[in-house]
Amino acid sequence: MADYKINFKELKSRVGVDDVAYSLGYRLDRKAGVGKYIELVLGDGRDRRDTIIVSNRRDKASQVYFRRDGSKGDVITFIKENLNSFIVSGKDDWQKVAKVMARFANVPEPEFREDSHYVRSANVSHVFDESRYEVRPVDPQRIPRIFSQRGISDETVRSLAPFISLIRDTRNENFDGYNIGFPYTESDESGIKGYEIRGMGGYKSKAAGTNSSSAAWVADLSGGNIDNVRSVFFCESAFDAMAFYQMNRVRLDSNIALVSLGGTFSDGQIQKAMERFPNARAIDCFDNDIAGRIYGLRLMALVEDFPIRITKTAEGLKVEAKGKSFEVDPESPVPAQVDRNISIRHKVGQWTPPKAFKDWNDCLMNKPMETVLTQSKHERESNLAEQRKSSLKL
Repeated sequence: MADYKINFKELKSRVGVDDVAYSLGYRLDRKAGVGKYIELVLGDGRDRRDTIIVSNRRDKASQVYFRRDGSKGDVITFIKENLNSFIVSGKDDWQKVAKVMARFANVPEPEFREDSHYVRSANVSHVFDESRYEVRPVDPQRIPRIFSQRGISDETVRSLAPFISLIRDTRNENFDGYNIGFPYTESDESGIKGYEIRGMGGYKSKAAGTNSSSAAWVADLSGGNIDNVRSVFFCESAFDAMAFYQMNRVRLDSNIALVSLGGTFSDGQIQKAMERFPNARAIDCFDNDIAGRIYGLRLMALVEDFPIRITKTAEGLKVEAKGKSFEVDPESPVPAQVDRNISIRHKVGQWTPPKAFKDWNDCLMNKPMETVLTQSKHERESNLAEQRKSSLKL
């Protein structure tokens, strides 16, 4: 394996926040002005999902962004926020970020041997400091409005309240209020390893130092009777998990656990979650997009315990496993397609949102997708041309 030391400072001189934002579908809001600062928006009108203000647009190395809710960061922070939009593999967020940066910089993707090569160069603490955050429980009589805005009922919040907190970052000088915190744990005894954080205005983040490599948000509804848990439902976010639970509650019993990976996918997150519930079957509830199908395939490979290689193709996904190579149609149930080609023990199921919706929360809010899972060659080339035009305008 190549021993490729990542120099994040060098990569940042070649990749700007704006480069990544345009690739994700953000566009320049010229009405806000084009000067030292520019505003990039995602979505239009009532469907506007995010706005970021970017400074130093002509100097990639110095580019940073901020939002009016106080969140801010550089290109690395922005990529981490949107990791689920990039098809990259890695055992943790930093390996994935390095690969995304390499792609935008047009340099070879790294292969890692020693974690210190990229953790040290990023100069970021990976230790969660619990004392930094003020945490309090959700008051069942004063449920934050953010839940109802996402279609989540008071009844659902009360049912899952033991696994939800209100959290305030004492070091955030721009925002002094409380956000919603979904605590990350590795096991019942491990203690809290961080938080998936959600706030008003579409704000999403993770507490500093959160362990996204082997910890996840886990809501065990069995009352601690882990041997009785028969199904573990994996979602990409805690809101998706809550929406899934609310929409399917009449079909679920108490012998289940809900898991959120927080927008990332690490082998350790899956393995630790399944170690908790030795008699359970893993259920893929991931998003209806290519990344979601890849997550589902990786989940299957981990639980069924076989190596897998997944490649995106024009037709869908090419899978190489157990000495065989075959195509998987992202629009059709994955386990059945895999089972037709290789033997599996059926320890993984699939319960994804209806095809018209990207994820379970969109389904709960009745917000169907306007796009499909796969694009034709003409559509891909047209989208790429539009992105290039946008970049040239700057």
